[in-house]
Amino acid sequence: MTPRIFSRTACRDDLEVFISRLTIDMVETYGKCRHMADMRGLALPERSAVVSIINSLANILYPGFYSREGLEDGKIKPFYISVVLDQLLHQLTEQISCALCHDSGRLTDETEGIAFGKAKSFLKQLPKLALLLEEDVKAAYDGDPAAKSYQEIVFCYPGVEAVTIYRMAHELVLLDVPMVPRMMTEYAHTRTGVDIHPGATIGRGFFIDHGTGVVIGETCFIGNSVKLYQGVTLGALSFPKDDHGQIVRGKKRHPTLEDNVVVYANATILGGDTIIGKDSIVGSNVWLTQTVPPSTLVTLEKPSLRFKGPGDSFIPPVPTQKK
Repeated sequence: MTPRIFSRTACRDDLEVFISRLTIDMVETYGKCRHMADMRGLALPERSAVVSIINSLANILYPGFYSREGLEDGKIKPFYISVVLDQLLHQLTEQISCALCHDSGRLTDETEGIAFGKAKSFLKQLPKLALLLEEDVKAAYDGDPAAKSYQEIVFCYPGVEAVTIYRMAHELVLLDVPMVPRMMTEYAHTRTGVDIHPGATIGRGFFIDHGTGVVIGETCFIGNSVKLYQGVTLGALSFPKDDHGQIVRGKKRHPTLEDNVVVYANATILGGDTIIGKDSIVGSNVWLTQTVPPSTLVTLEKPSLRFKGPGDSFIPPVPTQKK
């Protein structure tokens, strides 16, 4: 069969018509997509810049782990810290300014000044953050017999990485910075599989073992020395709606875990009125929507196991009647 030959001119003419028609269709579509298209022309925070801020903050909070630059004779040079802090101040100011502009829908002469003030207030919290993270790392070491060293925990544990980024983002939430905190925790989510809303309140010495699949909702309150395992969900039981059918925002929807609570793998705890009392243990695969008193062990009834050998025929279990 003889192949069909197209002339370059004919192909180019067809391509121009195709692109022209598709362009018209797409522009018309944008007019119908009120929530997907943003035509205001306001600059959004940049994802790459936010990731750069996270990395610089990690370098400050964990000196010597993420970079050997600035180290001398077992100490970190103050000049190096001052340079990084100066860079962070400018980066944060720019990204916070973009977030404020986009959130308000307008750019004013005061926006950059407000952003600069919030950036400074955030950086002032870094010594406090470092002390909090010191307790988190220690909690991970004390809570995991497989951990060989503190260095291994900082380098390797996804739960510690997720909590580190959450603590950065939470401080920005407290300063009413829009969008940037959520960008930070969603970056952590993609890297670690741990989804912590930056609005959640989490106490000292918090440890997520293994990490993958953990979800912590916006209005969760978690006390001190709490430990979660993989697959734990601290979520909302329901979403109340107003007279117009819109979800009511800002109310407590997620549970409270008091001090020294341990929640094992794949447990689900739901509801803003649900409180897990201090020193309690919630076992694996438990579904909880009610308050648990302090010092309580919550487990599922032990399942019945059946074993089949190579030469055995399977006999289905006979259901027993409850008396």
